[in-house]
Amino acid sequence: MSSEDQEAQEDELLALASIYDEDEFKKAESTQGGETRICLELPKNFKIFVSGNLTEGPQNGGFEYTICFLPPLVLNFEFPPDYPSTSPPAFTLSGKWLSRAQLTALCKHLDNLWEENRGCVVMFAWMQFLKEETLAYLNIASPFELKLSPQGTGPGLDPAQGEAEPAAPDTRAIQDVESLSNLIREILDFDQAQQKKCFNSKMYLCHICFCEKLGRESMYFPECRHVYCRACLKDYFEIQIRDGQVHCLNCPEPKCSSVATPGQVKELVAEELFARYDRLLLQSSLDLMADVVYCPRPDCQTPVMQEPGCTMGICSSCNYAFCTLCKMTYHGVSPCKVTAEKLIDLRNEYLEADEANKRFLEQRYGKRVIQKALEEMESKEWLEKNSKSCPCCGTHIEKLDGCNKMTCTGCMRYFCWICMGSLSRANPYRHFNDPSSPCFNRLFQAVDVDVDIWEDEIED
Repeated sequence: MSSEDQEAQEDELLALASIYDEDEFKKAESTQGGETRICLELPKNFKIFVSGNLTEGPQNGGFEYTICFLPPLVLNFEFPPDYPSTSPPAFTLSGKWLSRAQLTALCKHLDNLWEENRGCVVMFAWMQFLKEETLAYLNIASPFELKLSPQGTGPGLDPAQGEAEPAAPDTRAIQDVESLSNLIREILDFDQAQQKKCFNSKMYLCHICFCEKLGRESMYFPECRHVYCRACLKDYFEIQIRDGQVHCLNCPEPKCSSVATPGQVKELVAEELFARYDRLLLQSSLDLMADVVYCPRPDCQTPVMQEPGCTMGICSSCNYAFCTLCKMTYHGVSPCKVTAEKLIDLRNEYLEADEANKRFLEQRYGKRVIQKALEEMESKEWLEKNSKSCPCCGTHIEKLDGCNKMTCTGCMRYFCWICMGSLSRANPYRHFNDPSSPCFNRLFQAVDVDVDIWEDEIED
């Protein structure tokens, strides 16, 4: 590496660190490079439209959400020794909401920018292009449609937006998404988190105490966007809850009918007072309505009315469409997906329930799901008690008899049953015959065998 290249690289990394905050740029510890997380500047009232095989959707076959932020594009880069004099930075570009073809098109344009600026540092130009020009370059406009690709996973490329799928996608383009269902929730949660971050950094006038306070010391009502300081709202909520007026937690603005969400109430009042609020609200809601559920998104939790015979709920506050049974993104007639953690909770809740609650759980989740939870937990407990996992492939192995040199039935590797370390294929018994080994002379530990047989086997 020439001194000029090294100096240019150091100066560029220092410049990036001074221009961008830690959320946008992090310098690599062991190499000349780093990671940038680039949030695009979206037009006002930018919408995403969800269609495809996720759900039949109401009327027009999908759901539309208005957002202010999309999850960032992640650009990982490393400087070769002869950058910027000769070679460009090595990089990968990953994103959750762009197709592989769109990411490939962006990678190719970054190559073109390097060719135009060959011999000069280029990272700032790359980042500014991705931040300010990605939407225009890919011809993305509102509403931006997300749908399943032909392979059934990940968002596909809308033919009306972007370019056609290339014959050989760029290996530097990484589509970081598990499924369209997960992507929708990640987009909505990221948008909400970013909006909260922006709100926290601004100053607002509370119309109760008439003091200006930062957003992080304030709270707004989602429907009307009226802002009040937390201290004033806390006193207001506590008085109403103590009086049993849980349905009167309205926005203090005159003639405004916006209502505080349970999540907002929980943030402000003490745990004991919130328990009283939650109990009274639930009881009064059940008296008035047969089916009431809360929006499952942690920062929302708006009460949602469930239509009779329908498992789809649509939050009136954040427009999130969810299954009222499993609380995940609405999946139509497909069965609910229950996580391993939920199976554990479900199994424990079912075993501790009386007959009436057991029938309720069976109606809510289905007897097959309950039975699966019981069987899987019994199987897991048996495996944990009676087997160990192969250190190479993770296959569960049960030891019935014989010496402590084990052979995995899955990958056929040798390993030690005592310390679970891998053994040499050429001489697996050296592990038990080496005085420096933690398992020295322990080949037949806990096994009643003739030691002479072991010695004969090793000599053979």
